[in-house]
Amino acid sequence: MRYRIVWITGTALALSACAAGPDYRAPQPAALGIPATYDQGSGAPISDADLAQWWTRLNDPALSTLIDTAVTANLDIVQAQARLRQARESLVQANASFLPQLSGSASGGKNYRSQAGGTRTDSSGNVISLGSSNWSSSYSAGANASWQIDLFGELSRSAQAARADLAASGYDLATVRMTIISELVTNYVQARLAQEQLRIARDSRQVQQDNYDIARWRLQAGLVSSLDEQQARAQLAQTSASIPQIEASLRGSLNRIAVLTGQAPGAATRALETPAPIPTAAIDIATGIPADTLRQRPDVRSAERTLAAATARIGVAQARLYPSLGINGNIGTTSNAFKDLFSLITGGVFANVAQTIFDGGRLASQVRAQKAVTDGAFAAYKQSVLGALEDVENAMAALSSARLRKAEFATAYDASNNAAILARSQYQAGLTDFQTLSNSESTLLNARNSLAGAQSDEILALAQLYNALGGGWQSMESRP
Repeated sequence: MRYRIVWITGTALALSACAAGPDYRAPQPAALGIPATYDQGSGAPISDADLAQWWTRLNDPALSTLIDTAVTANLDIVQAQARLRQARESLVQANASFLPQLSGSASGGKNYRSQAGGTRTDSSGNVISLGSSNWSSSYSAGANASWQIDLFGELSRSAQAARADLAASGYDLATVRMTIISELVTNYVQARLAQEQLRIARDSRQVQQDNYDIARWRLQAGLVSSLDEQQARAQLAQTSASIPQIEASLRGSLNRIAVLTGQAPGAATRALETPAPIPTAAIDIATGIPADTLRQRPDVRSAERTLAAATARIGVAQARLYPSLGINGNIGTTSNAFKDLFSLITGGVFANVAQTIFDGGRLASQVRAQKAVTDGAFAAYKQSVLGALEDVENAMAALSSARLRKAEFATAYDASNNAAILARSQYQAGLTDFQTLSNSESTLLNARNSLAGAQSDEILALAQLYNALGGGWQSMESRP
């Protein structure tokens, strides 16, 4: 009998090694349509160290402090961490299925019994019952065990799927972290841009106030008509009207920064209200090659792990088409006295085999449905890869455009400033009309705002490129 049990168990374990369903193999770059090089960029290799904390290369301590706070306190990141813990527990549950399940029970109590036996009359004429009643005790204890043999790999494929889901959740957490960092940098740059625009608007308003005063003086002196005064007044009012709008934009960026760092708007960003320059980034970025996207982008890696999980679940569905083998055992004892509870112990071991004979095609349909899910997961994986390549190409184009525009706007600002100085001195000397001065001032204002916008666009494009390359998660403590 002992040898039979060993033979049955060995046969079951050997069969369990033949898991149903396909073994997963990661798709090759050629199957994903990945080109050898980017259309733009040098193709120089890029390391994880360059990507891990890319924002520190902007040399802005305030920004670095905000990102450190967001990484630990942002509520989207906290939610992603909770989902990661949930996936980790799902893997624990899947692994527990390989082990026998044991349960126990015990009971004890007293039973009352009463039996009627007729009546009789005593010498005094009283009726006496002849029935009997008594109390009895009963105690029992038992244990049951069950073990599902993984004959065709249903449990092992389930565990594979759970491990892939866990890895995908880890990469989803990395994606959330990467997105939050990029959004925080964007709002920080927009806040500094708004502060620069406020400085430009207030400087322009002061100059235009001086021009208005000059126009009024010249009108009072009879040197010009009231047209000059009204034009100067209108220009001053228009510039003044733009200031509240810029202040509202600044407040919106600061409020968003507070929420991204897990804090209420208001006092949390009070220190940022002190104006500071827009960060600068005179750095070149190594972009690597498109195949690096599979390694660098956590959203792409999450999609690949989702594909792996879907493939493993094909095996789970196929294994249910085949017989299942389970082993059950029990042991127990019953007694009317607690001291004799373990005097007599009974038990048994049983094996059971179950096979679905007819289910209307339900199980076969589940296999086909899971194959369809896997096909969809592959398409989603390929789409995420192509989308990542698109992000990189767009970000490189945006960065190149911003740098070219910044150089041209710097030239335009220099020329506009010189022209405005000349126009102002000539108007004061009565050598030109106010319309020429007004046009020069407007051109200077636009040039200053355009240069500030190009400077911020450069940093935003830089953040976009680092985000597209998958930067900002490589130093995670819970890295998948």
